[in-house]
Amino acid sequence: MPKFVVCEQGLWAAGAPQRATKQGREGCAREDRLAGRAELVCDERVFATYVHNLDPVIVWVWRGLALRWYGLAYLLGFVAGFWLLRHLARRRLWVLEPEKTADFIAAAALFGVFLGGRLGYVIFYFLPKEGLAALLADPLLVFRVWEGGMASHGGILGLVIFTWVYARKEKVAWTGLGDGLCVVAPVGLFFGRMANFINGELYGHVAQGVCWAVKFPTALGDAAAPEFSRFDEAAAAVAAVAAVAPGLGGTYQALEAGRATMEAGLGAGDYLAARGAMFEGMLAANRHSSEVAVVLGRYLEPRHPSQMYEGLLEGLVLFGILWLVRLRCPKAPNGLLTGLFFALYALFRIFAESFREPDAALVGPLTKGQFLSLFMLLFAAGFLIFAWKQRGAAETADGARGPY
Repeated sequence: MPKFVVCEQGLWAAGAPQRATKQGREGCAREDRLAGRAELVCDERVFATYVHNLDPVIVWVWRGLALRWYGLAYLLGFVAGFWLLRHLARRRLWVLEPEKTADFIAAAALFGVFLGGRLGYVIFYFLPKEGLAALLADPLLVFRVWEGGMASHGGILGLVIFTWVYARKEKVAWTGLGDGLCVVAPVGLFFGRMANFINGELYGHVAQGVCWAVKFPTALGDAAAPEFSRFDEAAAAVAAVAAVAPGLGGTYQALEAGRATMEAGLGAGDYLAARGAMFEGMLAANRHSSEVAVVLGRYLEPRHPSQMYEGLLEGLVLFGILWLVRLRCPKAPNGLLTGLFFALYALFRIFAESFREPDAALVGPLTKGQFLSLFMLLFAAGFLIFAWKQRGAAETADGARGPY
């Protein structure tokens, strides 16, 4: 976890535990005498020193089986969704009865979120990057969700299809069913983005001068990142810290031998295998040693924690808006909340992705996530128009009945 040192006006991050020095306090904050109060001043040389060192695994259960933060995030999202939907159902703010909430959430999780999210990842991200041949060579990768690779747009599309089928089965309004789900879905999105941050994935652009920036060691394995070209230098520096990373010495020697083989024109297989092992070893050592974190930090760029941006906007802010509308407008026409969800999610995603390092090929000037969000705006328009017509029809019916 990041270590913080308290200074007089705030907190500043440090690579190792130490007391706040006079220079640290001055870099952290200064007193604005004219304003008559302390003003926090962020110095990127101080705040951007945090090297991400969170472990994606909570606890190893047996051999390769582990409880991971990513899986826990999904579980928390489903539990929170169940509790919130049941609360709405009990207040007659959802079309289903409270006792049907658990079955609905379980089916939505399996057929909507997991199936839609995984297939969305394969279709939108894996196939364009790796090609159909890679999928045919290893078709079981579709089911290996624990290795990562879920697309939020795919999950949303999966839920759209699932709710349509479920609404027909239960003979309830599809838009009314979707309204309740859209109100609580941002909570799951928030937990998912926090898990992305813990995993050190989907990080942001290089952010010089941003005091809350984070250095992600996983960027050393990203061929599109500037850190990638510094891998060998970083590996040599970490291997030199023998006292805290004794097991990496032999791995680094294998890396050197593999490089020599590759430079001799005898193939890159040994080098790539040793590089992968060294990369995982460096990440593991970084999680347990502040010395390794300091060494790695010299080869990493400070980046926007874009996972946090997306979690706050697509998660907490979106949930707050939709929850407020649901409670304040109990007679809102069906489809209104669904339309608001699609519109606001798309706008928040397009904005937040401007800070995020693309994880797939660009579509013109847009990231893949921004491009797919444009289609969500079309969905939003359709649902909002439907809700408006529903409202107009209800007002016409009330007027025809008269005041009595």
